[in-house]
Amino acid sequence: MKTMEEIENAKELQYLKAKKEQSFFRKLLRNRFAALGLIIILILILTAIFAPFIATHPPNAMDVTKTLLGPGESGHLLGTDSYGRDIFSRIVYGARISLIVGIAAVLFGAIFGSLLGLVSGYLGGRIDAIIMRIIDGMMAFPFILLAIVLMTVLGQGLGNAVIAIGVSNIPGFARLVRGQVLSVKEADYIEVTRSLGAKHGRILFRHIVPNSIAPLIVYATMSVAGAIISEASLSFLGLGVQPPTASWGSMLQEGKDFLVLSPGLATISGLAILVTVLGINLFGDGLRDALDPKMKL
Repeated sequence: MKTMEEIENAKELQYLKAKKEQSFFRKLLRNRFAALGLIIILILILTAIFAPFIATHPPNAMDVTKTLLGPGESGHLLGTDSYGRDIFSRIVYGARISLIVGIAAVLFGAIFGSLLGLVSGYLGGRIDAIIMRIIDGMMAFPFILLAIVLMTVLGQGLGNAVIAIGVSNIPGFARLVRGQVLSVKEADYIEVTRSLGAKHGRILFRHIVPNSIAPLIVYATMSVAGAIISEASLSFLGLGVQPPTASWGSMLQEGKDFLVLSPGLATISGLAILVTVLGINLFGDGLRDALDPKMKL
């Protein structure tokens, strides 16, 4: 049975943890820009989830008798494209593609990049040198150029777009985690834990990883915005999600040919990308400030 002292210590730790969480949420919500970003993200998520109920028309339904209609004409809230498809419905369904690619690609890059960074930073020596030279080679390519090369090799499609953008995210995560590991593993409490006979796995995942998670979360949040832009860029170039699947990038590509006849086709999809990326970046900035212990309440 636990002694009274152990029970009191457990209660104190639980209280301190709850107080820390309250402090985090208080700082996050007091940041107006972060709150605005969070609202935009929640709207995007809800739109993607409830797309069948929000969309006013089937996103891929074509009607050649109603092409390039203006906003509000014939029951189309934002008009139609060159195939007579409802722009509003395609924007709503396009949110799904952006979220799927953004989140899945960042998770892919975070998992593999973090593992490489952990191994490289913790083991050091030749293994560190080999992994970092590979990462340097990947970073020699601009982010979008690397994604284009991978899409050319892998082929078109949603799954390949996730892999291509995810691989392009690996170098950033690997370098970030490696830097955190190099900093944390030299701390006194790590040396004490190692001297007590703790195994490498325990040191990594019970001590080093938890103390490196805050900057990783912020970087991952910011990377979602970059992944959404990359997906739109690939679709704009015809390498990403293929027609007739609704994608903001492909809508932007189609709209550039009708800027005079139907400017809304390009501008609306461009605004959707702009607002989404802005919301994620605002939330990421607020998240960084909230996780920074040096920031005042």
